[in-house]
This record gives sequence, structure tokens and C-alpha cells, in this order.
Amino acid sequence: MLLTQLEYLCALARERHFGHAADACHVSQPALSVAMRRLEQDLGVQIVRRSRRFEGFTAEGEVVVGWARRILENRDALRADLDRMAGGLTGVLRIGAIPTALTISSLLTGPFHRRHPEVRISLESLSSRAIVRRLAEYELDVGMTYLDGEPLRDVRALPLYRERYLLLMPADSPLAGRDEIGWAQLSEVALCLLSPVMQHRRILDRNAADAGVELNPLVEADAVSVLYSHVATGRLSAVIAHAWLNLFGVPPGMRVVPMARPTHSHTIGLVVADREPGSMLARVFLEVATGLDLRATLHELVIRYHGGASVQCGTHRPN
Repeated sequence: MLLTQLEYLCALARERHFGHAADACHVSQPALSVAMRRLEQDLGVQIVRRSRRFEGFTAEGEVVVGWARRILENRDALRADLDRMAGGLTGVLRIGAIPTALTISSLLTGPFHRRHPEVRISLESLSSRAIVRRLAEYELDVGMTYLDGEPLRDVRALPLYRERYLLLMPADSPLAGRDEIGWAQLSEVALCLLSPVMQHRRILDRNAADAGVELNPLVEADAVSVLYSHVATGRLSAVIAHAWLNLFGVPPGMRVVPMARPTHSHTIGLVVADREPGSMLARVFLEVATGLDLRATLHELVIRYHGGASVQCGTHRPN
């Protein structure tokens, strides 16, 4: 049994298609098929259910896929340990992040890369459920997600900051001069929000419902950048997470005002698979993140862009 055969098997489990798996491994489809048959011969079990196309794995095959992922992760961990002993980490750190947390990813990857410049970083926008699934399937090293939202199983977590909410609006909006905006007042505003499939939106909906109103946005989108572009038209407003200020700030002609402390807010943090030895790159990334104070950094952004006394006097304490 060769590690190359296990790599092909993991690619097939990921792609669920012989041709796509072969392309991902940069080999021909016949070469991948031959490798799978040789792996079956070596182990003495049928792994792949075949017809003219890929139809899944046998029960024994599912077990082999799980072991293959663990073996390859341990190989990568061994290489990382040896690289670290030789004076520097190498490899690819694979990070999956919910869209609302991607805006602060540079606050983490920047310090990490300065300490470990030979490590390449791959960032991918994913749902919280996909992050947990892909950590379990050895396809990610680290996730950035809500820690107290969707169920998180078999992971270790490092809290980073608690999400706070602000109303981003045209500077001439009737609400722009306030120090704080109540959730019930959102019924007076033409809104652009993330779509309901996204957890950030579901949090906003719950907070509005607790205030006795229902959010009925004129525009829904699945990207933070789209919200900003629509607010820039001068007609719409958006409830944003304070972490978005790190990437987008407050564009000219707009104003940001903190929302009243909500009934529901959630903590953003890092998650890694709860297994040993685990990914060396993930462990080192968490070590770097532990030394950062993202709460203070993001609080300073709110003060800078709002400039209101309420941000500093206790209505919105740094958290």
C-alpha cells in the first residue's frame, strides 16, 4: 500500500467522480482506476462500488477512506514537525471561514505569515456546517465560525470576539445623528441584508423579533461587499457586524451608528479538529491567535468610525 494510492482515494472521496479526482491528482483516469484496484488487492476488500461511473464506497471502503485521511494527516504532521526542527514551517494552511468572519482574517494571517513566511495560506468561504464537516474529513486545518450557533462537534475552540451590530446608512438618513439605534426602529428603514440562509441574518431576525418587528429587506444578498455597494446608492441601509469595518470601513457619504445591545449576539472563534496529533500548522496558527487581542482592535474601529460618546461610556463595552 502506497501513500500515493491513499491520496488518490481521498481525492475520489472528495470529488465523487473518477475523472475529477484524476484531474485533481494530475494523473489520467485509467491510472487512478488502476491504483484503486491495486489498493483493493493489497487490503483484500472491495473499496469502490463501480458501474460505468462512480457510485460510492462499500462499507469497508468508508472505513478505508477514514483511515486514509488520518494517515495522510499524520504524514503531513510529521513533515511539519521535521520542518519546524530544521528551522521553519512549510506547507499549506487550509482555513475555512464563514463570510462574516473573512473580513478580519488578515488580522490573523498577517501575524502568522510574518512568523512563518514559508507557509502558504488557503482561505475559503464556507458555511459553519461545511466547516465542521470538512474539518472532520481532513480537508481543513482551521475554521473561523460562530462558536455558539450551529452545533459544533469534535472540535477544540478558541474564542476571538463577540459580534456587535451597527447600522450602516446614508449620511443624510434621519437616524444618522443618533448615538444608538433601537432594533424596533429598523422597521422605519429601507434595508439591504444578507440572505436568511446565512447565520448572521438569522441572528438579526431573532433580535428584531424580540423587539416586536419583522425585517423585510428590499435587497438580500450572500456577500458583504454587495451590501456595501447597495448602501452606497444612497437609498438603503444595512445592519453590519463591527468586524466588517476592518475591511470596508465606512465609505464616503455614509454613517455608522451602533445598534442597542441585542438579546442575541454570538462569539466568533477558531475551531480545529479534536484529535491527536492533529495538524501542526493548525496548532501554530492557534498559538499566534492566542497572542492577539482582536476584541480591542475591533473596539477601536467602532470608536474611530462612529466617534460617539456612547461607544466609550458603557452602552457598548469592548467584548
